[in-house]
Amino acid sequence: MTQITISEVGPRDGLQSVETILSTEGKLAWIEAEYGAGVREIEVGSFVSPKLLPQMADTAAVVKGALRHKDLVIAVLVPNLRGCEAALEASAHKISIPLSLSETHSIKNVRRDHAQMLEEIAACQALVDQVPEADRPDFEVGLSTAFGCTIEGAVEESFVIDMAERVLGLGVAQVGLSDTTGMGNPAQLERLVTGIWQRCGEPHLTGVHLHNTRGQGLANALRAVELGITTLDSSLGGLGGCPFAPGASGNIVTEDLVFMLESMGYNTGIDLEALLSVRQDVAKLLPEEEWFGFTAAAGLPKHFGDVPLQEAS
Repeated sequence: MTQITISEVGPRDGLQSVETILSTEGKLAWIEAEYGAGVREIEVGSFVSPKLLPQMADTAAVVKGALRHKDLVIAVLVPNLRGCEAALEASAHKISIPLSLSETHSIKNVRRDHAQMLEEIAACQALVDQVPEADRPDFEVGLSTAFGCTIEGAVEESFVIDMAERVLGLGVAQVGLSDTTGMGNPAQLERLVTGIWQRCGEPHLTGVHLHNTRGQGLANALRAVELGITTLDSSLGGLGGCPFAPGASGNIVTEDLVFMLESMGYNTGIDLEALLSVRQDVAKLLPEEEWFGFTAAAGLPKHFGDVPLQEAS
């Protein structure tokens, strides 16, 4: 049975985009509940200036608290070398840094143009390489706004592929494709994935971060796994977006993604009934926020999980 890793990004991407500042205890309760439902990779926060995103001010404490789950991959996002230093100090397992293919968005999001970001990425990679191999976290560059930008408009696909090659040339092992603004479609996703694979090799791109802003999230996710992508980001209740990209709302709903994949015979390792209970509990912690998702509204079919499904090829 094909194994798909669902990387839950709600505690980072979700919470950075809402007004509610959830307590450290609340975040750890969320993480523990999802862990109990079978989620084994969670992006727990980002090491950014608390002046910019006060919702993320306690990320170091959240990482520390989450480390007690021994087989949980604890992921964080960093905008620069200083953030990478903090992530390493906190002992995060996976560190992602965004490289926006829209230079205008890059300047708004991380205050750096492309040349400056490539320098930051090289510096971060050098820092990560100093960590003993047994303790070294995974370091990934997320190719943000790869499917288009609400500020600049279209992003040339050839430029996305060229930048992926440049990043990997700095010694980075992994890039990820990010539809930051929810502009992507399955055909575009296929061209970008196969283009990077053909130029750089399949092992260097295994994950995608997709948004559902225009209702294409699950369609894009399905095409990704059909192509061979094995890690998909999603957010409980669809919380999230990018506060520095106008109109960039709507992560894929974790519950809906798990339902689709498990129904098709893919293995996520997640107990969907338990995950729906987690949604209810976390929603109580964030009563002012809007929640999305069809599976939670409709409920699970009576036959779900009772009969063996044909395995995905």
